[in-house]
Amino acid sequence: MADDTRSEHRPFDPRTKWAELSQAERDAAYDNNGAVKNSAALIAERNEASARLRGKLTSHLDLPYGERANNKIDLYPAALPDAPCLVFLHGGYWQRNSRELFAMLVEGVAAHGWSVAIPGYSLAPEVSLTDIVAEIPRALDWLAAHGASYGVGGPVVLSGWSAGAHLVAMALDHPRVHAGLAISGVYDLMPIRDTGLNNALKLTDEEIATLSPLRLPVTQKRLDIAYGSGELPALVLDSINFHEKRAAAKAPGKLIPVAGADHFTILEALRRPDGSLVDAARRLLD
Repeated sequence: MADDTRSEHRPFDPRTKWAELSQAERDAAYDNNGAVKNSAALIAERNEASARLRGKLTSHLDLPYGERANNKIDLYPAALPDAPCLVFLHGGYWQRNSRELFAMLVEGVAAHGWSVAIPGYSLAPEVSLTDIVAEIPRALDWLAAHGASYGVGGPVVLSGWSAGAHLVAMALDHPRVHAGLAISGVYDLMPIRDTGLNNALKLTDEEIATLSPLRLPVTQKRLDIAYGSGELPALVLDSINFHEKRAAAKAPGKLIPVAGADHFTILEALRRPDGSLVDAARRLLD
């Protein structure tokens, strides 16, 4: 049954006057780094913590699941091979970052006996968004075929942040996925084409129509959608609108506003063992 939870606050949507905005204003509507004053420090701390943990945790790193350079997956197995597994997809507007920079998230669910898998994926402009979206099911296929041999054989909760949340929505129907947790995502690509982000993405009309979750039929599988109350209005509203679309189709899942969180600090809720998004991930198996 769908959970019809709604946001308490719906910010003004700059896209309602999109045609009147300057290029700088359109860019700012999706500029998460610029919107968070200490984003550089938060990113540096995340990267440093991930570098420390990646070498310390029990893991199987850099396992290839495809032919491209970024088609590798890092596995962090739990003590029990049939433990639940959080598969996490990183963000970066499909053109930045890598799986190595998000190892700091492992400790959250690992404290509750979960495994974690972090696939990498190719980035624009080297490949198209169509190519990127197609890589995630391949990573999940690989995990289904080979994960158990590395001690990762339990039910999968597919999670992702920012661009990774979009990829979660696109791969939710994969048979290996039990449920999804999408964090701070972009679910309509149309406005992205009018920003500087499109210099690398070069989105086509077909990609906007077929790769925008808000423009596609709803997948009838549990998907919780989270966002920070301090995020940019475009991202807040994409999350609310996507949840409402799914609720109207009776698709199961909760809308989870994380009070006070911005686009970067929201990851603390998945990083801490007592974080609200760790709890949300665990409840997806109820």
